[in-house]
Amino acid sequence: MEIKDLLNPEENGEENNKSKESPLKSLETDLKFYNDSLKEVAIEIMVEGISEFPIFVAHQHEVKLGEPILDRNELNTGWSIHASTIEEFTEKGLIQADKKERFMKQFKDPYKFMCVFVIVPEGANFIFFPYQ
Repeated sequence: MEIKDLLNPEENGEENNKSKESPLKSLETDLKFYNDSLKEVAIEIMVEGISEFPIFVAHQHEVKLGEPILDRNELNTGWSIHASTIEEFTEKGLIQADKKERFMKQFKDPYKFMCVFVIVPEGANFIFFPYQ
């Protein structure tokens, strides 16, 4: 599966007319703002036995991955966040089945760090951001 497959096609070609500042600056600000909510959701995912590996999807477009939990339009922020799991990422082919074990070994303590899959027009990548 390609990253473009996760985006709604009508938004795929839109250009961002905002300033050319790195979107990661605004992401850091939003992750700090969302900190308590994200930690609560991650703990809920683990305690309820849904997954030991919660993953948050940060995006500025519509994506078809995870469940929406924080909407940038409603909260007047730069990034929306969806909650997902390693299982969904493997099922959708974003983490290859033969690389899942390696990914799990690299996964940081989910009680101390949020795992965020950041989607930007140039591509996507995982980051681990400490809870405050």
